[in-house]
Amino acid sequence: MQQLLRRWWHLSPVEPDLDLVCQAHPQQEVAPEELGISAKGAAKIWQAVENLYRTGTQPGISFCLRRRGQILFNRSLGYASGNGPEDRLWDEKRLMTPDTPVCIFSASKAVTALLMHKLAEQGVIDLLDPVSYYLPEFAANGKRNITIHQILSHRGGIPGLPTKVSPDTLYNPDEVWRLLCAAKPIAADGAHLAYHAITGGFVMARVLEKVTGDSIQNFLDRHIRQPMGMTHFTYGIDEAYAPRVARNYFTGPKPPFPINRIVQRALGVSMERAAEVTNDQRWRAAVVPAGNIYATAEEVSRFFQMMLNGGEWQGQQLFEPITIQRAVHEYGSLRLDRSLYLPMRYSAGFMLGGDPVGLWGQWTGRAYGHVGLINKFCWADPAREISVSLLTTGLPLVSHHLPSLVKVLMQINRYCTRTSGAKR
Repeated sequence: MQQLLRRWWHLSPVEPDLDLVCQAHPQQEVAPEELGISAKGAAKIWQAVENLYRTGTQPGISFCLRRRGQILFNRSLGYASGNGPEDRLWDEKRLMTPDTPVCIFSASKAVTALLMHKLAEQGVIDLLDPVSYYLPEFAANGKRNITIHQILSHRGGIPGLPTKVSPDTLYNPDEVWRLLCAAKPIAADGAHLAYHAITGGFVMARVLEKVTGDSIQNFLDRHIRQPMGMTHFTYGIDEAYAPRVARNYFTGPKPPFPINRIVQRALGVSMERAAEVTNDQRWRAAVVPAGNIYATAEEVSRFFQMMLNGGEWQGQQLFEPITIQRAVHEYGSLRLDRSLYLPMRYSAGFMLGGDPVGLWGQWTGRAYGHVGLINKFCWADPAREISVSLLTTGLPLVSHHLPSLVKVLMQINRYCTRTSGAKR
């Protein structure tokens, strides 16, 4: 019966003995009491992560949580490959480890956005300038006055590529740019909030490359990856590391109507197709600025910790404190996102939390971060002094895992208590 239910719900096999599929770097982890967290609270947080794995919707999970700049958890559960819903019993299984690189999907937007804020810090661009000031061809069909800031905050009016465009187009940046220049915006006044799943990243990369004369990959490498000592944290993945990458799996039941239409509209493909596309070697070799940074959970947590530090990392001031503040400053109040059909708060590049409840859980009005393809949660919360990265390999949408996912957020927020100076 259990096997039939697993097939019906399109779930991965779950290892009963979690010790067999749990990997950790205990030498990196600090005792919870040193971080103002009880041992019981830390255990409850990790138990919530384990329960998410037990849903069978996540073949592999990598989790890193820092508090006050130190690592509380840097662990993984499950398999990086070989244990998906359609994998066979005799397929080789590869354990997920804390060092396994994972595609963080749309959480890449937060990184790309911060690179644009770096350009503004350097005085190379003004975020309030129209894109067409730097790239005149973008002005076609009513887009002359659309600003960089509007696109970063999902108000640029070009939320998606034209319908029926093949995913293979993503591997041809010049063709993507041609399509974006030819596109007619749904609105050009910045008043229409609609999540830009893929398009905004290509626009930002084009602007960056025009004003610097360098690639966005090199700019990321120079300003974040190398100074922070990252092994991965690149658009796409170096061929030498490709065998270590975690595989993505469509799990859970197929989304019903109208949810499947919303997904298709936001992503341009179904969730099943998204899994196929993102396991393709071409995706892993490409530069998709809004969607294909590969990193470990610890590296993503490290990035957000740098932001919590006001742009500082190990004595290096990578970004000015005012740059970080501008990057996470709310732009517009809570509004219905017409792509996601959810109430959202955005800054110029980040998804913001809320009070009494928001994307990052309860009383997270100061939190900022980004979700990656539904189930990857990466954020920082200054009020709790935490930077968190929950990276998963399953791509379920509407499934029984949602309560467990919410419980992870709840337990983190409950036991990483807000500091006395935090506003409710």
